[in-house]
Amino acid sequence: MFTGIVQALGTVRAIDDLGEAVRLGVEGEILHGLSGGESIAVNGVCLTVAQIDPGGFTADVMQESLRRTSLGGLAVGDRVNLERSVTPTSLLGGHIVQGHIDGVGTVVGVRPSAHWREVDIDVPVGLLRYVVEKGSIALDGVSLTIASLSDTGVRVSLIPETLARTTLGIRDVGDHVNVEVDVLAKYVERLLAMKGPS
Repeated sequence: MFTGIVQALGTVRAIDDLGEAVRLGVEGEILHGLSGGESIAVNGVCLTVAQIDPGGFTADVMQESLRRTSLGGLAVGDRVNLERSVTPTSLLGGHIVQGHIDGVGTVVGVRPSAHWREVDIDVPVGLLRYVVEKGSIALDGVSLTIASLSDTGVRVSLIPETLARTTLGIRDVGDHVNVEVDVLAKYVERLLAMKGPS
């Protein structure tokens, strides 16, 4: 589990095709105490550290994850958001993020201003029922508050800290982002469906 507070920007240094998977090599400043088998979120996708290398780590990404997330579009040299999993003593600075991507959204509008940037993201239609104005959403693993809704997606406002410390600062129209909706909404929907008519 994660909180959506990105701890470091990493750089993709290798993508090795293993047939049914790829081995992703990432370098970044998040390695102190990192161990093999640990969970780490890469652009919001929960991966398992396979190996620790000098200055980086590798993780295997199955074809299913490549198809369902934006990781399949990564290239060597791309920047990625990194977050290590929470511990019982971690601050929950964002919201509960599982690292299980619900879909891939598309940046459809970027409006910069002097102190922040507004970004419009189209999200898959099936996810719109889980988003609410002023609710939480994770985009590329970044916990954000939904500023407003449209018929096709969400608008988020990005402060300078978010722009500087995450890949959202370099996203532009047409770019794809991983979308994870608030897990609580999905559980509520499931419970209500199981309850049936009164």
